[in-house]
Amino acid sequence: MSYALKLSQRETTFNQEVVARFELYNSLFQTLPFYQVKDTGILLPFFSSHCEKGALEQLSPTEIIESFFEKYVPGIDHREQINRLFRFIQYIERQVVLFDAIEDSSFSKIGRPDDSGSLQSLLQQAVLSDQVRNDISKKLKESSLRLVLTAHPTQFYPGSVLGIMTDLIESLKINDINNIDVLLQQLGKTPFFNKTSPTPVDEAVSLVWFLENIFYHAMSGIQSKLEEEFDVDLADTHQILELGFWPGGDRDGNPNVTTDTTRDVAKLLRQIIFRCYYRDFRVVKRRITFRGFGTLITDLEQLFYDNAFNPVDNAVDLQGQILDMLQSVRNTLISNHDNLFIDVVEDLIRKVKLFGCYFATLDIRQDSRVLRNVFDFVVQQPGIYVGIAKGYDKLDEAGKLKSLTFNEADFKCPDNADPLIKDTLNTIRLVQDIQKANGQKACQRCIISNCQQASDILQLIDLFLWSGWKKDKLTIDFMPLFETVNDLQHAAGVMESLYKHSFYKEHLKNRGNKQTIMLGFSDSTKDGGYLMANWSIYNAKVELTAMARKYGIELAFFDGRGGPPARGGGKTHRFYASMGDEIANENIQLTIQGQTISSQYGSIETARFNMEQLINAGVISALYPNKNDHLSDGNKKLIADMANNSYDMFMNLRTHPLFVEYLEKFSPLKLLSRINISSRPTKRNADAQLKLEDLRAISFVTSWSQLKQNIPGFYGVGTSLKKMQEAGKWEEIKQLYHTSGFFKTMLDNCMMSMSKSNFNVTAYLKEDKKFGEFWKVMKNEYELTKAMLIELTDSKALMDEYPVERRSIAVRERIVLPLVIVQHYALQCLNNKQSDKELTEIYDKLIIRTVYGIVNAGRNLA
Repeated sequence: MSYALKLSQRETTFNQEVVARFELYNSLFQTLPFYQVKDTGILLPFFSSHCEKGALEQLSPTEIIESFFEKYVPGIDHREQINRLFRFIQYIERQVVLFDAIEDSSFSKIGRPDDSGSLQSLLQQAVLSDQVRNDISKKLKESSLRLVLTAHPTQFYPGSVLGIMTDLIESLKINDINNIDVLLQQLGKTPFFNKTSPTPVDEAVSLVWFLENIFYHAMSGIQSKLEEEFDVDLADTHQILELGFWPGGDRDGNPNVTTDTTRDVAKLLRQIIFRCYYRDFRVVKRRITFRGFGTLITDLEQLFYDNAFNPVDNAVDLQGQILDMLQSVRNTLISNHDNLFIDVVEDLIRKVKLFGCYFATLDIRQDSRVLRNVFDFVVQQPGIYVGIAKGYDKLDEAGKLKSLTFNEADFKCPDNADPLIKDTLNTIRLVQDIQKANGQKACQRCIISNCQQASDILQLIDLFLWSGWKKDKLTIDFMPLFETVNDLQHAAGVMESLYKHSFYKEHLKNRGNKQTIMLGFSDSTKDGGYLMANWSIYNAKVELTAMARKYGIELAFFDGRGGPPARGGGKTHRFYASMGDEIANENIQLTIQGQTISSQYGSIETARFNMEQLINAGVISALYPNKNDHLSDGNKKLIADMANNSYDMFMNLRTHPLFVEYLEKFSPLKLLSRINISSRPTKRNADAQLKLEDLRAISFVTSWSQLKQNIPGFYGVGTSLKKMQEAGKWEEIKQLYHTSGFFKTMLDNCMMSMSKSNFNVTAYLKEDKKFGEFWKVMKNEYELTKAMLIELTDSKALMDEYPVERRSIAVRERIVLPLVIVQHYALQCLNNKQSDKELTEIYDKLIIRTVYGIVNAGRNLA
């Protein structure tokens, strides 16, 4: 079957299975009288159509809203109009959930255009010969995949709604209309948002839902398949599949995360994994009803129950003991009972090996500037000998590296110390307790944000040694996080200083000569624009890989990716499949957050598919590298020239005097901090006046996506392509797009960002005296980028190669267009400054409520 025919069939299936069923169930949904005004569901289609027509005519949001009420609901006052808008929002929020559930329920029927990138394709290749199977097995034993769940504020569905979605998906798979009807009623009555901001522990509880209900089953299923087909044994010390967890450990810029938070989350993770084990063991107990096991079955059940429901403060790591007991059960089944139900026992053994007593590794992250302050504080304390000479803080970097002594001490932070200092030092001590209770893997990674020099890492090591840790038992991996374009350019030099440093060299040797380096996509995009961010990270990976290989270090990159392409998201597996031999790619590690979690890992089926794609990407790129993925010097110069041109364009926009004011005035940026989805402030230095450098990348990107302009995902790309064309290099660029997986994926993701843009929403601004010309600059770059990408890809429209994904985006954008119009209407009302205090508060709430649905519908907008 040709690729084009396969795409056409997928699109037909999508229209039948998703679009048609959404229209069917949506009509049922709209007749349910959930809210105070019974005709809300009846009016909504008219409102949606009116918004769509008004946007096409480039009317202002105020004109669209006022003309709607004048035509369809005349005679009601302004406050009643706003009340109706709130009702519309409630319906549309739930329409998004319905569409999500229908799309997810159709996953197996629609498939993906690149299904070849799953575990099934590895199995098909393994059938070809024993040699191929052995090669894949060997590479799997050298590879790993770590998914790290983060608490970044883009996950808007509460646990109650996620539960309804899960049940709805199962009912939709079999079109159980009666149950679907009941679940839609439940959905209509279930709150979608918190009245107060969650605590960091609340965030952890929300994400633990995915650990317990999705990853626990999906990862063990993949592991089982790997063991069965490729002779991968979990008894090996190397673990292919791993989970990481940031809620409760990531304190960078979040003063609400404390030592107590970290302790509570570590206990939570332990308790939840034991509940999973307890549920599974009850199945084992129901099957093993014969004699010969002594008290093993009773003892195991009690052990699981006590740790699941009656946790103690002085817990210890029980993984080894549990495995020994389960292995005894297995041996008895083999020797005395003809292997009866051995598969049930082996499944639990597999899970205990995967998740231990910790479920997911709790990473600790803090900003280097905070850590430097803590270091200075300890050095100045009387009564502790750390061996740091006076004047250390005045030394240059080389002098500091020579002066660090790595003495062991037992400094206990005084209670009257600054809260950040106390938190840092107490958390360093706590990590030892977590390792004793949950196992070494429970908490063994420390990430230094904004890392700029080798001393940032080495000073943190000193803080550990001064807090009771021993040099020969320092079971911690120290990970620099390079984020800005400038830091990425200097990263290799920083790492060389570490690899050459005698103490760090010995520490790495104790840790298996393995180094993990985290690279941040979000801040580099905010710092330098889309092309420069991607190119800077690619270059940094090449340089860092060469440096690690020079010193015999096994390197893993930990990619801080957000949901949208502007924050490193998009078709992620294709990035990893196209890294080429210049970039270490055996160990894939990445953050997953917000809508990426619920959209790509919201069900066991989709989670398995997406994890398998990432595993496949690492294995295939290593075994069968595409020669085109190794960029020639000429190709690198082409991309570098494009990145520099794009960077100049982006920086001209970013430094425009209206840039921040425009974002504040026409997006919900100033109100994001009031959305009760996160314990984390929207900007660093939360009490200070807004500065672009303090604004978190996630807030930056979210604000542009709410504007339906998605500037961080495309701005400068069109200009850079045009300059290549004018320089006579167009055919080279076209060839590069069709041969380089990296370059193609980068531009395909750019097209995805643009497909979620709609400049018609803000077209009324082109006549604005103050902001009109500024708006036109962005609109012109959008049109240029669109035209250049369509010409480059020989297409008729953006994302022509991905018709199902394009159709899905189009339906979602159509669903939420009324929310976008309502949001901009409320912003217009606020900007007119004619409302009283009470109305101002109402407009704020209206804006805040629209943010939820817009981000949820986009699935990877934030």
